[in-house]
Amino acid sequence: MARRLISPCQGSGLLNAGFLGVFSSHHYHRLPLSSSHRSSQLKNCYLPNLRKEVSHWTRPATPSLSLYSARLASKRTTCSVATEPPPSTTEEPEMNLPKEIFLKEYKKPDYLFDSVNLEFQLGEDKTIVASKIAVSPGTEGTSSPLTLHGRDLKLLSIKVNGKDLKVSEDYTVDSRHLTVSRPPGGTFNLEIVTEIYPQLNTSLEGLYKSTGNFCTQCEAEGFRKITYFQDRPDVMATYTCRIEADKTLYPVLLSNGNLIEQGDLEGGKHYALWEDPFKKPSYLFALVAGQLDCREDSFTTCSGRKVTLRIWTPGQDLAKTAHAMYSLKAAMKWDEEVFGLEYDLDLFNIVVVPDFNMGAMENKSLNIFQSRLVLASPETATDGDYAAILGVVGHEYFHNWTGNRVTCRDWFQLTLKEGLTVFRDQEFSSDLGCRTVKRIADVSKLRTYQFPQDAGPMAHPIRPHSWTIFIPGAEVVRMYKTMFGASGFRKGMDLYFQRHDGQAVTCEDFYAAIQEVPPTPGQPVKEPMFIPIAVGLVDSTGKDMPLTSIYSDGMLQSLTSDGQPVFTTVLQFNKKEEEFIFNNIPEKPVPSLLRGYSAPVRLDSDLTESDLFFLLANDSDEFNRLLSVSCFKSSSLLLEIFNLRILAFLRWEAGQVLSRKLMLSLVADFQQQKTLALNPKFVDGLRSILRNTSLDKEFIAKAITLPGQGEIMDMMPVADPDAVHAVRTFIKKELALQLKDDLLSTVTNNRSSEAYTFNHDSMARRALKNTCLAYLASLNEPDTTELAFIEYKSATNMTEQFAALAALSQNPGQVRDDTLLDFYNKWQHDYLVVSKWFALQATSDIPGNVANVQKLLGHPAFDMRNPNKVYSLIGGFCGSPVNFHAKDGSGYKFLGEVVLQLDKINPQVASRMVSAFSRWRRYDESRQALAKAQLEMIVSANGLSENVYEIASKSLAA
Repeated sequence: MARRLISPCQGSGLLNAGFLGVFSSHHYHRLPLSSSHRSSQLKNCYLPNLRKEVSHWTRPATPSLSLYSARLASKRTTCSVATEPPPSTTEEPEMNLPKEIFLKEYKKPDYLFDSVNLEFQLGEDKTIVASKIAVSPGTEGTSSPLTLHGRDLKLLSIKVNGKDLKVSEDYTVDSRHLTVSRPPGGTFNLEIVTEIYPQLNTSLEGLYKSTGNFCTQCEAEGFRKITYFQDRPDVMATYTCRIEADKTLYPVLLSNGNLIEQGDLEGGKHYALWEDPFKKPSYLFALVAGQLDCREDSFTTCSGRKVTLRIWTPGQDLAKTAHAMYSLKAAMKWDEEVFGLEYDLDLFNIVVVPDFNMGAMENKSLNIFQSRLVLASPETATDGDYAAILGVVGHEYFHNWTGNRVTCRDWFQLTLKEGLTVFRDQEFSSDLGCRTVKRIADVSKLRTYQFPQDAGPMAHPIRPHSWTIFIPGAEVVRMYKTMFGASGFRKGMDLYFQRHDGQAVTCEDFYAAIQEVPPTPGQPVKEPMFIPIAVGLVDSTGKDMPLTSIYSDGMLQSLTSDGQPVFTTVLQFNKKEEEFIFNNIPEKPVPSLLRGYSAPVRLDSDLTESDLFFLLANDSDEFNRLLSVSCFKSSSLLLEIFNLRILAFLRWEAGQVLSRKLMLSLVADFQQQKTLALNPKFVDGLRSILRNTSLDKEFIAKAITLPGQGEIMDMMPVADPDAVHAVRTFIKKELALQLKDDLLSTVTNNRSSEAYTFNHDSMARRALKNTCLAYLASLNEPDTTELAFIEYKSATNMTEQFAALAALSQNPGQVRDDTLLDFYNKWQHDYLVVSKWFALQATSDIPGNVANVQKLLGHPAFDMRNPNKVYSLIGGFCGSPVNFHAKDGSGYKFLGEVVLQLDKINPQVASRMVSAFSRWRRYDESRQALAKAQLEMIVSANGLSENVYEIASKSLAA
């Protein structure tokens, strides 16, 4: 029989990230932005990112090969760190309209840098940087000027082949560039000496001071704050780095590569000489100098080489690095076993810093991490912290090959390194944990964060400071693996590294390597928009049917493998409508579509409710059982799901779909001032889940957790924070009241006196216990409050103690205030735990929390210069819909003022905060007017940074 698949993509599909050649820039077709597309039409296609520090993005007005654009407010008055001006600066014109940059304008560099020798003289007041660069023509016979990037630099000298250059006559310099007017022909040496001021660099880009130590962050364009350079990823060179500093103040001197030489100098100074033999772009350069201790271990590679591993941190935190070291060694072993990729140097360093804009940075052999993604102990870190450390340590290590050895040609290709590496870290975490749970978590993130973002004004190539730019790219890499199979995908990866080791490449280069291996070796470039839909057919007894052959495009194709039938096959969609006819099917089947979430799309099929109900009970694909629930159109049928004693029916997706429908229905009742009532079947369903001892406890915890307020508001034509908050609070308390006995017994039964362990069973137990405790505490009754307080005082690990604190903090009053104070007094000397304390209060939905957060800005433990504290307090506040979107506009006013204050300190972090305004048009007219006023105030501010201007102006123009 034939069965046609209708509209595998509906609404947000793969969205806006440069998806590795599935959509080639050579085959661009603009698709309509309607709510429903047929077959392989994807909303907004695949727009990759330009760079990590863009100013203002725009979509092209008409279809064009120049579809990638960024408006750069390069002439705008900017807020920069305090430095002395260069000795001669070319006068810049008044602010002009931002310039648009297109992918078609990409040009290979006129000059290449073959080797770079850097010398740093680190000082307390200033730092001297001397660079000696071996330059060669990028194209034969070039006579173009050599233009170098530079920001906040004081130029001391410049030489070509040992000869001093004269300003105006031989070179010009302004606030952004240094241009050598007439470079000599052929190869030559360029020597530049600059003076910089790391102690004044609050932007945390380039070279800066963090708690007394020197540190760098160069991705994407931070190296130009160190010295004048062609600061672009396609300029790759070998580096040596000599560091001089006071030995007492900075006993540890680190850079990329292997340590070649070190020794003492006069005047109490010392030096270290580092050499990185592998070519890299400037964004991967790193330097750290300071008072640090290390945990040292070793790893023996598959070829028998011993690699020294060190994690550097202030001495008091050294004991908290054990889990990170375990994660690093596990990642190295996994990469060898799964991808055949061996580490290539004798030393691998990780440095922990408290002041860091990014979560972590993959600098060659010298990874730099924000403290919260390395430091962990049972007493100070939660289960979520431990899991994050495992994944992020793996991610940054995996960049050694996917990002460092093979890097991206330009920032349009960002998902080439990030999407591919996220795919690898997802696979790593899946192999070390539960694959099904991990896959569901990854897909949940894609739906919860990426799809809503693409429905707003930030639906352009996403700024990389948001993790969401990486996740969609990983989904496309996963589609490659689905289309070509594990063996074919691995062969393609091997070919990719073989061809491009030491190169800066494009998404098309990756695609070309993958498509040249079986099952389609040597095939010419494919048309864009291939979507792999994994399909199985289920017979009337609930068993998978054997698949032997299929008609596609009028041709009969065999599906057998080694002469044996398969039970799942991948249908590759590349047209608006396609028909596939399975051969030798003895009875009418029920198709199981999109198995394993084989493509990041929204699926709309002609399956009946009866078909879907049948799949719930019988589909062999666990994820697809989950997915089937979300396809039901009848809420009454959904309500019956919980009455069935089949494991798959009680999975997280079923509960979430039902919860969303019920919450939206009650929101409508609330808005119409009707009396709220909770359906008894819903309560009975959750009760049956709590009592089902055969279910995994982590699934139970997720199944009984209500969808977040933001998720529900995203489903409304006009978001109503007050109504959603009121309904969610009502449901939570009503469930706690009616399920009180079951919740109490679950808390009791999941207590444990065993020492903390980081494994699935222990984490699942804690998750279930903490979820039930939060329900009970919401009642704000004496016995439940006392229970939560007892759990808080008796907890032996941060996961359970912090969960109890969170449960108590739901209700304003003396108990809340006293417990929060007690927690702070206990942990005030641990800055990471204090950040948790800030975040808990900031995200609170208690009435009038704006005033509390304003007060916390003046707390002695808060520091506007520390990104982690800013994300915890200010970012956390923006995550409380009911207070950030307060009717009187106090939340908007608070954020607007803080953004301008923060922009003068750290523009990159400020831009992340202002993005909370990006969906202001989703709310009622009154809130729109209040939010718009703040955005207009921000964009009109004098000295506004490009970072903030880009987000604020883009939001206003939406």
